[in-house]
Amino acid sequence: MAERPRHEVAEIFQRYLEVLRRTGAEPTWSWEQRAVVAPILACRTARLGGHIDACDACGYQQISYNSCRNRHCPKCQGSAQTAWLEARQADVLPVPYAHVVFTIPQALAPLVLQNKRVLYDLLMRTVAKTLQEVALNPKHLGARLGFFAILHTWGQALVHHPHVHCVVPAGGLSEDGRTWCACRPGFFLPVRVLSRLFRGKFVAGLRDAFDESRLELHGSLARYRSSRAFDGLLRESVRTEWVVYAKPPFDGPERVLKYLARYTHRIAISNHRLLHVDDEAVTFRYKDYRSRRSRSLSLPLAEFTRRFLLHVLPKGFVRIRHYGFLANGCRQRLLACCRDALGQPERTPVSAESQPDSDHDPLFELLPLTLTLCPNCGRGPLRCIEVLGRPPPHRVRVHRVAA
Repeated sequence: MAERPRHEVAEIFQRYLEVLRRTGAEPTWSWEQRAVVAPILACRTARLGGHIDACDACGYQQISYNSCRNRHCPKCQGSAQTAWLEARQADVLPVPYAHVVFTIPQALAPLVLQNKRVLYDLLMRTVAKTLQEVALNPKHLGARLGFFAILHTWGQALVHHPHVHCVVPAGGLSEDGRTWCACRPGFFLPVRVLSRLFRGKFVAGLRDAFDESRLELHGSLARYRSSRAFDGLLRESVRTEWVVYAKPPFDGPERVLKYLARYTHRIAISNHRLLHVDDEAVTFRYKDYRSRRSRSLSLPLAEFTRRFLLHVLPKGFVRIRHYGFLANGCRQRLLACCRDALGQPERTPVSAESQPDSDHDPLFELLPLTLTLCPNCGRGPLRCIEVLGRPPPHRVRVHRVAA
């Protein structure tokens, strides 16, 4: 069992709100940010209800409170990640996989931050079009790719750093859907070509969004409201090289799934990276990629909460997307074509045989997870004996304090 973290993001928000209450100040959070803070504060507390588990062997009992299931909550991502990976097992092909990362220059990051819904969507669509267009070119691969892309908006120090991770089979289907076209060993697609095409498509999309009045330009960005000034910003961004990084392809379905687990359902910071929390500051661990060393960083309480909330996504925004032959509308049919071309039989999810049969245990339907062994005796399974309902509705503190 993993060691329980010493501190939690929920504790930081609670401390911050208490400091504000003592000073008579109010948090300047958007409604989307408040809608994230409230469930994080309530997660795995009596506010959300829960259940009582008892051991069949020794009678030991414990109370488990429900999770908030918010996608920004550090405590809720483990089970969501497991379920997603189990569903993806049937999609993995017996070929090498490549990992490609697309990053926009820092000069455009403030513009993206003010226009999250429009420009995060543009970023993901541009990445997908770039990969597909380069792969379809007979000079590079001449095949149709299938891949998933996941949006990350943070750096290790919680600064705003939007980028997209793509995990791609190192090959694709021919246009007639009968042949698997593999990449050269140890090579996926030319990074320089990907970078230039990505830059051109994204800048063109920015120009279209500006012309269609779909961009918000406030505060320090107000100076770009004129067409001439905005063109100057675009010219400045084009002068720099846009970073596209491709790792060499790696082999094996098991390794692919383990690799995916590092990127799916990850949030800006996990509770395990928190080293110290008090009413003044938060100290957390981060990886310095230049020196490849782990370091610690201390931020004032208000600055930490501000940086964490920079990464709240617009409501309903889909941050994990599937493209090409892995797209939802054609995945089953085109994956069958891929397996036929590779001479591979249909995969069966590994976890299917390990799932307990709820017909043999009526109480199983009440459990949020599969049965676990008793932590007291280590022999009997813990079973749900009572469901705890939520207490009467009340206003969560974040909504009472906030304007």
